[in-house]
Amino acid sequence: MKENIQAYNNVLELIGDTPLVKLNRVMKGYPGNFYAKIESFNPGHSTKDRIALYIIEQAERKGILKPGDTIIETTSGNTGFSLAMVSVIKGYDCILAVSSKSSKDKIAMLKNMGAKVYVCPAHVSADDPRSYYQVAKRLHEEIKGSVYINQYFNELNIDAHYNSTGPEVWKQTGGNITHFVACCGTGGTISGTARYLKEQNSDIRVLGIDAYGSVLKKYHETKEFDEEEIYPYRIEGLGKNLIPTATDFDIIDKFEKVSDEDSAHSARELVRKEGMFLGYTSGAAIQGIKQLAKQGEFDETSNVVVILPDHGSRYMSKVFSDDWMMEQGFFDSVHEEDATKVQFVK
Repeated sequence: MKENIQAYNNVLELIGDTPLVKLNRVMKGYPGNFYAKIESFNPGHSTKDRIALYIIEQAERKGILKPGDTIIETTSGNTGFSLAMVSVIKGYDCILAVSSKSSKDKIAMLKNMGAKVYVCPAHVSADDPRSYYQVAKRLHEEIKGSVYINQYFNELNIDAHYNSTGPEVWKQTGGNITHFVACCGTGGTISGTARYLKEQNSDIRVLGIDAYGSVLKKYHETKEFDEEEIYPYRIEGLGKNLIPTATDFDIIDKFEKVSDEDSAHSARELVRKEGMFLGYTSGAAIQGIKQLAKQGEFDETSNVVVILPDHGSRYMSKVFSDDWMMEQGFFDSVHEEDATKVQFVK
C-alpha cells in the first residue's frame, strides 16, 4: 500500500504563486490600500526565478538548449542565482558575468550554487569590453554549446511575467487593482505583468521605479538616450545605463526616481514596521510609492500592488550593515535611530 506523501519533486515546482500581503504601518497616513507581492517566497528568494525557469524551458522545447550545454548570463546577482539553481536541477553548467556593484553576499551565494563567476567593473560603459554585458557575450562566443540568456534583450523575459505574475496579481486582487508598481531594471517584470493587467482593465495605472544615475525615466518621457543622466549609484537591480528591449515603455504610465540613501532607509523601515526582511530594491519600491503618494497619485479608493523583488539576506554587507551605511554617509541626525542597537554583556 502506497503512503500518501505530499511532496514536490524538486524546488522548481515552488516557483510562482507568491503571496500578496497588506502593508499596514509603512504606508500609514497615505491615502489608499497598499499590498506587497513578496517575491522572496520563490525558492531562489527573488522574482527572477520566474524568468530563469521560463526562458530555460522555452530553450529546451525549441532544441536550443541540450544536455551538457552551458548557460551564460549577465546579472546583478538575482537572475544569476535563479539560473544557477535551475542549472543544478537540470544538469547544466552555469557561467555568470556579475557587476562589481553586487553585494559580497550575492557573489558568495552564486559560487556556492555552483556557478562560475566573473566579477566585472560596474562603472564602465555598456560597450566597454570589461563590462559584464561584453564579458558575457565574449564567453558565449568562446564556449561551444553555450546559451546566452540575455535577459535585457529577451522578449521571453516579458512573456514569463505575462504568463505568471500578471494573472496572479489579477486573481489575488479579484480584479480590483487600480495601480501596479514595480522597480525597472531589465523591465521584464513591470512590462509582462502590466501587459496582462492592462488587457483586463486598461484604466490600471502602471508606475515604474527608477534610480538617480539611470537613463530609463528620461527615455520614457523623451524617447532620447541621454548619457548625461548616467552616473554611479549603489542600488542593485534597478535602473540602467542602456535601453533594454525587455522594457515595454509604452505600457508604463509614469516613472519615479529614488535615491540610494532613501531606498536604504526604506528597506530598513520595512523590516521594523512590517517584519518584512527584504532587499535594497524592495526598499526602493517602498520609497517610490511613498513619493508617488505625496504627489497625489493615490486616493482613498486606490488599491495599489507593489512588487517587492528579493530577500534581505543578500544585503547583509550593505543596507543591513551599520558599518556600510556609515561609510556611505547614510546615518545623519535624521536617521541615526536607524542604527542597530546592540549591547555586549561583559
